[in-house]
Amino acid sequence: MTETSRESSHLNAVRAAYDAIAADYAEHFEGEFQAKPLALAMLDAFARTVLAHGGGPVADVGCGPGRVTAHLDSLGLDVFGVDLSPEMVALARRAYPDLRFEEGSMTGLELDDASLAGLAAWYSVIHVLPDRVPAVLSEFHRVLAPGGHLLLGFQVGDEPLHLSEAFGRAVSLDFHRMRPDRVAGLLEQAGFSVCARLLREAYDGETAPQAYLLARKPGTP
Repeated sequence: MTETSRESSHLNAVRAAYDAIAADYAEHFEGEFQAKPLALAMLDAFARTVLAHGGGPVADVGCGPGRVTAHLDSLGLDVFGVDLSPEMVALARRAYPDLRFEEGSMTGLELDDASLAGLAAWYSVIHVLPDRVPAVLSEFHRVLAPGGHLLLGFQVGDEPLHLSEAFGRAVSLDFHRMRPDRVAGLLEQAGFSVCARLLREAYDGETAPQAYLLARKPGTP
């Protein structure tokens, strides 16, 4: 299998899994922010940082049913969502009709160079093949304007989690956990400077610690 076909097969599996569980996923995670104050704090810090540097378009990449996109909108950002799953995009459009959502892959965003003031990838990079993460971070760097900010949220660990069933449906879905120090190093290799990092222990019901990294593309907006 060529590298291109391997990545295509992987993306197809992720898309199919989230298409299958979209409605159940959206219902299950409804209102989750109220129980995760540290996650809310990082999203708030990201929004305030982008606005403090002049604001501008922000992409929520891997937006799922749109709850993070809507939250960032409530914080004053000019935000839109992008997701690989057509079913997730359809759910997001119905739930938040005043916001923009579109299909797309973080491995090749259909966005102009330096067109964004901010980009959030909230628990979405975990579905990228580990050896493709550097290329994805480089893609994020490409679409961010100088001075733009990037927020990553991900599960912490070394071993991937594979699901063959979710919400009673057969899927094939891998969660690639990562170490914050490794991700910080990859961000620096991609041209970012890391501004902040937060590591927290797992809440009840979570299977791993969680990490949030805020990074900046150097330069003047």
